[in-house]
Amino acid sequence: MAKTCDLCGKGPQFGNKVSHAHNVTKRRWNVNLQAVRAVVAGATKKIRVCTGCIKSNRVQKAA
Repeated sequence: MAKTCDLCGKGPQFGNKVSHAHNVTKRRWNVNLQAVRAVVAGATKKIRVCTGCIKSNRVQKAA
């Protein structure tokens, strides 16, 4: 399963880990995804949403 937000499409970002000796290796920063029961098109559905969308109230949680 892809590590992307179902609402905004935010995914992992890539970069380099740089040691003190400036040795460079690849690394990635994953998105903080949470499984949330939300109302989607009038029905309750379980979706994976990033915490940014949860904090900004872009997702309507199911009661």
